[in-house]
Amino acid sequence: MSQKVAVLGTGKIGEALLSGMIRAGWAPADLLVTARRPERAEELRARYGVNPVTNTEAAKTADTLILTVKPQDMGTLLDELAPHLPADRLVISGAAGIPTSFFEERLAPGTPVVRVMTNTPALVDEAMSVISAGSHATEQHLAHAEEIFGGVGKTLRVPESQQDACTALSGSGPAYFFYLVEAMTDAGILLGLPRDKAHELIVQSAIGAAVMLRDSGEHPVKLRENVTSPAGTTINAIRELENHGVRAALIAALEAARDRSRELASGKKD
Repeated sequence: MSQKVAVLGTGKIGEALLSGMIRAGWAPADLLVTARRPERAEELRARYGVNPVTNTEAAKTADTLILTVKPQDMGTLLDELAPHLPADRLVISGAAGIPTSFFEERLAPGTPVVRVMTNTPALVDEAMSVISAGSHATEQHLAHAEEIFGGVGKTLRVPESQQDACTALSGSGPAYFFYLVEAMTDAGILLGLPRDKAHELIVQSAIGAAVMLRDSGEHPVKLRENVTSPAGTTINAIRELENHGVRAALIAALEAARDRSRELASGKKD
């Protein structure tokens, strides 16, 4: 792997990508990083052996640039990169809600852009990264993005029109599960369990359920039915969830997340 890849704005997700690429066989000498604070850049150099550079240097020398800055900072970064970035370089955006057209309008005509929505399980190599092509991105560009993000989890290609829905489902998805675990832990305490024991019970149950969903090939309804005995404990709990409209609340919540992603794309801040 001789191409140079630069990660711009290397926070937690950017660092997860770096470490995943190195484990996948990328040479640290071929990986460039930028960071707002010099001490952060030096920390990454010491930890991974990568090369800290400025944003301008990254634009001039990297074959692929992965932009991981916050969405509100993306316009300023592109203004800095545009005068120095040749049109044959691949730009990968990890910014929520920003369409590839935003980049194509600000960079040299014909610049290939790939949009990726990943999530925080990238920190433990279990990310779900959703990949979409811009107007000038080819099959080779998409495969290159898959190669990079495949180092920290699973990848899935979708049309860019589906990115807002994917952001609602998987980009924000880990937070919903954390929220559910938080609520179930509180319930365990109410039922008389110590917090640490309630937490351990719920987390291991969640891991087991996720593995079954992934590996069994069974529909979730079937798996749920396997736990649900007639007149048993589970069906009584399910009845209460339905009585309180949990299913409808989840659907409404994901619609709200999708709508907010669209608002961010349109530039609305509040």
